[in-house]
Amino acid sequence: MSGEVLGFTIWIIVGFGIMLLGIIDIFSKKPAGFWANSKPFEVKDVKGYNRATGLLFIAYGLVFNLLGLPILMGHNNPYIILSMVGVMFETIAIMVIYSLVITKKYKK
Repeated sequence: MSGEVLGFTIWIIVGFGIMLLGIIDIFSKKPAGFWANSKPFEVKDVKGYNRATGLLFIAYGLVFNLLGLPILMGHNNPYIILSMVGVMFETIAIMVIYSLVITKKYKK
């Protein structure tokens, strides 16, 4: 197996892991945690909150997997910068969406 295929396979496994966390959040009975090492705030509608948070993680995983495509283009590929910068902006975007949209809608 070439290095590109191995790297892309690992990237895809991580992306599917993130999507799996989103699916687990959707079906969770307790409010899903978003920030590491912190308890979620008091939630008005646990089912709606978990669905919104889960869908956010699933969308993150899908975009993450798409951003990994430049890995398949070979060594010394300048497009790999798109993967690195894209994941950075994608991560900032989900933090903003969570903080400004989901928190505002579901916080007691």
